[in-house]
Amino acid sequence: MAAGTRSVIWGTAVAWCIFIGVLALFFGLPHYAVWQQEMSGRAEFAKAEQNRRIKIEEARANLEAERLNAEAEVVRARGAAEAIQIENGSLTPAYIQYLWVRQQTNLNDKTVIYIPTEANLPLLEARGHRPWQKP
Repeated sequence: MAAGTRSVIWGTAVAWCIFIGVLALFFGLPHYAVWQQEMSGRAEFAKAEQNRRIKIEEARANLEAERLNAEAEVVRARGAAEAIQIENGSLTPAYIQYLWVRQQTNLNDKTVIYIPTEANLPLLEARGHRPWQKP
């Protein structure tokens, strides 16, 4: 074969390859676009499903926290009821004053005016002459 014939054959082969490539793009691109949209929809669906699961787990965690808070409140109420039952009639004024003094350590930065009495114990209540009341 002559060199000119070879170049014509190669030129024809290249033209056919380009033609087949263009035809493949004409048929392939719409299918690719459909496939891409399908994959995008699946990704959005998976994301929505994951967000739903997250919200469900958060709701379950909140429910469990509320249950535990309710249990803690019941335990606190039982403890307070038992303390009241123990304190009913069995506490002396000196022990009540001790509790008051112990409570003062939990005040942080609050201002408390303490006026010592003859026994250096605080007055829990002031009784005395009230001019507005008749004796």
